[in-house]
Amino acid sequence: MAKKTMQDVELTGKRVLIRVDFNVPRSKTTGEITNDVRIQAGVPTIKYLVEQGAKVIIMTHMGRPKGEVKEELRLDRVAERLAELIGQPVKKLDQVVGPEVEAAVAAMQNGDIIMLENVRFLPGETENDPELARQLAALGDVFVNDAFGTAHRAHCSTEGVGHILPGVMGFLMDKEISVLGKALSEAEHPFVAIVGGSKISDKIGVVQNLLEKVDCLMIGGGMANTFLKAKGYEMGTSLVEDDKTDLALKIMQHAEQLGKKLLIPVDLTVASAIEQPETAQVVTVDAVPADKMALDIGPETVKLYQQAVADAKTVIWNGPMGVFEVDAFAVGTGAVAQAVASSGAYSIVGGGDSVASIEKAGLNDKIDHISTGGGASLEFLEGKKLPGIEVLQDK
Repeated sequence: MAKKTMQDVELTGKRVLIRVDFNVPRSKTTGEITNDVRIQAGVPTIKYLVEQGAKVIIMTHMGRPKGEVKEELRLDRVAERLAELIGQPVKKLDQVVGPEVEAAVAAMQNGDIIMLENVRFLPGETENDPELARQLAALGDVFVNDAFGTAHRAHCSTEGVGHILPGVMGFLMDKEISVLGKALSEAEHPFVAIVGGSKISDKIGVVQNLLEKVDCLMIGGGMANTFLKAKGYEMGTSLVEDDKTDLALKIMQHAEQLGKKLLIPVDLTVASAIEQPETAQVVTVDAVPADKMALDIGPETVKLYQQAVADAKTVIWNGPMGVFEVDAFAVGTGAVAQAVASSGAYSIVGGGDSVASIEKAGLNDKIDHISTGGGASLEFLEGKKLPGIEVLQDK
């Protein structure tokens, strides 16, 4: 069922409580914002609300303060950066709710912007406390959810307020859902998915759901080790989920029954430890030394994966191929990033690490859709219903 967007409701003169995801990375030493992509992604929605003459009250979280005020997680820098991007003042408050907030909202003119303090400073936020949801909802007339990155969480600011105020989607939320939804239901074939990351347990649902829809599924990262172990290969000191080898075997058998290609590495870059890149060597999957661990896919696997991507019409990529934070083990992830960017396929990249590798390689403008939600895009691709979307009004 399609959900209402901001364009389906009257906004002029209305107090619009908007949830965005401005949880941006910051320098540990200076607190400076090191990447403002998430703030930029929210600008079109906020600009539209201002143009419509709404009073804009922004909610977001930053980091994991666990219900306590943490000075380094205050949102002052975020408000300053948003003001620069939008070209108008953003009044940042030091509280999330309370008399000071109510007074500031009451004094707003049409087109004004206020940013509430980090919603996760209050323990009630992540507990979806009905009393906090009521206090937040009392600040607005309309709820706009534009935070796809937190749509899989049933928190006060993402879901609770939607039970009290009429809720609609912002532009970013709408785009995410339509792009990912279309990929799952109307993808052009050949449809290829690349799934990486350290653990198969984090991505079981995605792998199983995508297998039904894609023509070819490629596995990389630490989770590939569990598939290789399931096939009987010795994996040395590699990260392996021994309790998931049966599951990996079942997934491979299921792919065969469906007539789908499931590609796993044929060679690996191994080393004695992540901290010892000088010990790196390339080995075939049947020759992993007992004292070494797999930390990246090898060159023959890269070729295999590049070929599959080159033939694709639609590509979804979620998760790195190795420990890409270390240059010696970033080769596979970088090569996959290049392959996805240079393919003629409609490309969707989701998950923090995959997005980071695309940015590191300077390939942002070569990707059709970079998803702002890691966990949310995964759960969406699994076919799960996301509480932050479910609570919004149907068209």
